Amino acid sequence: MLPQKFFMSDMQFTAYSSAIMGELFAKIHHDMLELGRYDPNCQNMGATLTLAWFRRGRLFYGHVGDSRLYYVPVNGPMEQLTHDHTHVGWLRRQGKINEREARYHPRKNVLAQALGAGHRYLKPQFGMVECQPGDRFLLCTDGVNEGLWDRALEEMVRNSADGGEEQNQAAEIVRAAVAECGRDNATAVVVSVK
Repeated sequence: MLPQKFFMSDMQFTAYSSAIMGELFAKIHHDMLELGRYDPNCQNMGATLTLAWFRRGRLFYGHVGDSRLYYVPVNGPMEQLTHDHTHVGWLRRQGKINEREARYHPRKNVLAQALGAGHRYLKPQFGMVECQPGDRFLLCTDGVNEGLWDRALEEMVRNSADGGEEQNQAAEIVRAAVAECGRDNATAVVVSVK
């Protein structure tokens, strides 16, 4: 057990959460670049990362790439918390294209940021959202959102409101996404706030 002086208060944790996650992202990024430097088989290897950290009624998150974190509050519409680090994601955030145009854009999977992948600089997205019992979160890879529209994702996440079914719910989301687009890199995790 750590001495009391090593425990952070909620205010301290909130203030330093971005710095803590920033160090983690920087370390992973550095290690992936080093691996590519010393192993030709791993040269330009890259990865996306969407991280969720729950602490006392809050979700802290860090993100780089085009995987996504969605917030599905018990009351209110679903919200995509993370930004796709692609030019197409930027166009969508600016209101220049809609969900359908983004899905069929020829450069939708060209990442502007990723861990490793030869990227010299990394600027992850960090954030925090307060949550309450009944709220849900969906973390998913791009294979899921290429197979299912946002409205369908929200319906599937809300479908099992009784709780305890998150693992089955995530598996059903993946099956539906793969059936629609055929991509096999579809991964999903559903988390309910108790």
